Amino acid sequence: MKKIFYLSTCSTCSRIMKQFGDYINDFELQDIKKIAVSDDEIELMYRYFGSYEAFFNKRAMKYKQMGLKDIIKEDIDYKKYLLMDYTFLKRPVFVIDEDIYAGNSKKIITEIEEKLKA
Repeated sequence: MKKIFYLSTCSTCSRIMKQFGDYINDFELQDIKKIAVSDDEIELMYRYFGSYEAFFNKRAMKYKQMGLKDIIKEDIDYKKYLLMDYTFLKRPVFVIDEDIYAGNSKKIITEIEEKLKA
């Protein structure tokens, strides 16, 4: 399976996807603002990363506004917020066969690039 969870209004997501050029044509694209990430999709990511926190966006404005740093006590608490609002998903998320990459760090982008060219 090849799928990208992204936000169409996010300039970083757009830049990253543009960077991969024609490779993107092989992916199913899901704009997470238009089509919410499902419980099954969250569970797929959880099985890969081993925690919900690993793909939770702590840089989201709502994270700070809601004071979640003090509210979230256990890993399972992250799941509730991931399902509640698309802004809590670290993005973009690339699913490439058996591998999942979440976020936009240079390291992650390089790993995706290497996987696509393999």
